[in-house]
Amino acid sequence: MKLIIATIKPFKLEEVREALTDIGVRGMMVTEIKGFGSQSGHTEIYRGAEYAVNFVPKIKLEIVIGADMADQVVETIVSTAKTGKIGDGKIFVLDVASAVRVRTGETDADAI
Repeated sequence: MKLIIATIKPFKLEEVREALTDIGVRGMMVTEIKGFGSQSGHTEIYRGAEYAVNFVPKIKLEIVIGADMADQVVETIVSTAKTGKIGDGKIFVLDVASAVRVRTGETDADAI
């Protein structure tokens, strides 16, 4: 099993969710986050005062899937979330040692 952690632009969430559903991903966790990298924030003007926005809003997706689907999921996220502009996000793929479905007690692949 693999854990895929992806950060994407917020307006791409629904498009990415639909694309992942189409390839058979049955669930994911979504978190609204803030971060910075190459974008390193920007300045905005509010009520005539300029201020720095050091963290940029992002969406974090966490998806646990079978190892056989990992490459396809990563490719789907990249192709769907890509705008070609700075701040498109990052994807990390990690190994998952075990998983348990709380309701039924199913483990590992049966739990996802």
